[in-house]
Amino acid sequence: MPYAATLHVRDACLCLHLQRAARALARHFDEALRPAGLTNGQFSLLMALNRPQPPAIGAVAALLAMDRTTLTAALKVLERRELIAIAPAPDDRRSRLLSLTAAGMAALARAMPIWTRTHAALEGKLEDVGPDALRAALRMIAA
Repeated sequence: MPYAATLHVRDACLCLHLQRAARALARHFDEALRPAGLTNGQFSLLMALNRPQPPAIGAVAALLAMDRTTLTAALKVLERRELIAIAPAPDDRRSRLLSLTAAGMAALARAMPIWTRTHAALEGKLEDVGPDALRAALRMIAA
């Protein structure tokens, strides 16, 4: 395998560039959300539960593009911190429904202004690229 192939992949690989950008964004939001006591992943997960009706684990896993095992591990941490409640579904005792507790809602309330400021600053850096176009392209890739 020629080294030129390695350089080509380094410079052209969409997957590599998306992974690097995702890791950098995750670190950036982790640092920003630290005063609220949340990681970016926990913020996203709590936000996914902020609904009128408690969602099932499968629906949240699909929304966040996570496998159920990884999601379950993340949920256990939030449940131990009493930020979420996990309860059997009334119509199917095998299914679990997820809901925010009062402490979870308070954590989101503390985190939301931080996320808003951090997100606005990031979008400002992307004005030339067009944040809406970037979101559309990322949705297309995820679909």
